[in-house]
Order: sequence, then C-alpha cells, then structure tokens
Amino acid sequence: MGITFVQELPSPEKTRELHPVPPRAAAIKKKRDEEIRKVFTGESDKFLVMIGPCSADNEEAVCDYVRRLVPVQEKIRDKVIIIPRIYTNKPRTTGEGYKGIMTQPDPEKKPDPMAGIVALRRMHIRAIEETGLTAADEMLYPENLRYVTDFLSYIAIGARSVENQQHRLVSSGIDVPVGMKNPTSGGFSVMLNSVYAAQQKHTFIYRDWEVKTEGNELAHAVLRGAVNKRGVSLPNYHYEDLQLLLELYHERELRNPACIVDANHSNSNKQFREQIRIVKEVLHSRACSGDIRRLVKGVMIESYIEEGCQGIHDHVYGKSITDPCLGWEDSKRLLYEIAERC
Repeated sequence: MGITFVQELPSPEKTRELHPVPPRAAAIKKKRDEEIRKVFTGESDKFLVMIGPCSADNEEAVCDYVRRLVPVQEKIRDKVIIIPRIYTNKPRTTGEGYKGIMTQPDPEKKPDPMAGIVALRRMHIRAIEETGLTAADEMLYPENLRYVTDFLSYIAIGARSVENQQHRLVSSGIDVPVGMKNPTSGGFSVMLNSVYAAQQKHTFIYRDWEVKTEGNELAHAVLRGAVNKRGVSLPNYHYEDLQLLLELYHERELRNPACIVDANHSNSNKQFREQIRIVKEVLHSRACSGDIRRLVKGVMIESYIEEGCQGIHDHVYGKSITDPCLGWEDSKRLLYEIAERC
C-alpha cells in the first residue's frame, strides 16, 4: 500500500492517563449530560443552542469566546441550554485545506497529530474549567473518538459521514446525544436510516477489538439543507420540512423523535447573517405547532468573536479561518431573542 507509517500515537487510554479530565470538570460533564439528555427524552422543555466557531483553531480565542457565553447562559438558563461548538476536526469537500486542530495544531505549520491530540484535550478541558460549559464536536474519524469522549456532551455526524457504516455503528455505543445530519443530497430517509442504525445494538470490529454496543436512544436528526445536482442550495428548515420529518419519524417508530436545525451550511447557502432569520423562522414554526415544538429541540449556529472569515495568514483574533461566522454582538442578541421566544 502507498501508506507511510510516520509514528505510532499513544492509545486513548494512555492519553487520558497523561492528560486527564480533572474531577471537577468530570462532575460538571455528568451534570450537564443529564440536563441535555432530559431535553431529548422530553422530560425538559428547554431549548438547545449549539453555538460557536466553524472550527476551533486557536485555544485562546476559543476559550475567550466560550467565556463570553457564560453570563448569557446565566440569564437564560431557565429556557435555554447553551452548548459551545468546539470543533477540532474539519471535513474538507475536496480533501484540501485546514483539517482541524487534531491534525494540525498550528494552521501555519505542518500536520502534527501527536501534538494535536494534546492541544485539543487541553483546549476542551480548559473551556470546561473556566466556564462550566461542556461542548459539542464532530465525529469525523470514528477511530479517534475515544480521545475526546470523556469531555464532550454532544456529538455530530456530518453530511458526508452519515451514510458510512462505521459512523453509524460507533454512534450506537456513544452515551451522549448524537446528531445525524441529512446527507448533502438532502435525503431524509438516509438520515433516518442512520438514526435507526445508531439506536440499535451492534457487534463489530473497532480499534482491533470485537465490540458490542447497546444502542443510543438519543440519536436524532439534524437538518442542514441540501445541494442539488446543479450545485444549488436547497434549505430544509421550513415548516413543511419539519412536518414531513415528524411524519417520517412516526412511520418508523424511532425512540425519542428529535430534530436540531443547522442554521448555516446549505440552509443559509453559507450566507452567515441569514442564520438570524432562519433561527427566528424555526422558532415561529415551533410556536405554530405543538408537535413541531416537541420535535425541534434546538439549533446550531456558527458564531465567533469577529464576523465573517479570514485567510490562515491574516491573524485576526477570533475570526474564522474556515466558514464565515456571525460576530459576537449579533450572536448575543440572537441568544437573548431565542430565550424570549421559547
């Protein structure tokens, strides 16, 4: 095979031993996990907001951003649970570009996964210790999941990964909510097949072991829009889309029917300011239908300190080096408006 084995990385067990989650942070995660679980089971009617940068490339800026969420969360805690986005793996449509801090801890230097694993653990743990907020991340590489599961409260499966068998099987062994995005083609059936697979028990090979899982009853749908054969973005957050998803959920009799709406990506055609309008429309749809209100548990928003995006070498503090994001002031106003409408 045309593969060069560069260096053997430490196992997840060894990595956790060398860079452990402190007891206080572990206790915070346990409490947060239970609060978030109750939203998906219907025991809590709080609204979830996964918000943060497209990719977490700079520890200081990311932790600064998450600290800004704390006073907002305190004011709206009776209605909204904020889950910071700290995404350490970045899928690339063509395979080119910055692939996230796990692969490349310094975007301007060569890839260094050994240092990246340490850097992402340090950043996530620091964010918990400084803010009391546990985060969401994407499972881009299932074999790497155990490097991060001891501090995450939400895991997303991307549009390009949702049809992959290994992603579905590993999701069935995760003990926090896993959001299955619709594929880029937009097919609801593909997404719900992934939800179904993740909710079942499985036996399979994982990291050189035969493993068994009990199924993840918190696996659910995430609507992120689609792209047609001509490359045109097709949103799927409208009332009619939510009603259709609700009907398909009932037909399949899946556990804990739930949906998160991703306000960016193909839903906004990557026009980041449109996220504000999209979130408001989703909230309006919830207000119009009790069934949709029970189905739609939250939204995803791409947001950072400075709005827009920049090149890797521009060095603007708190500005995305991947997809463009809402700026902090707009994000803060939107969070308060979400709470008012919930």
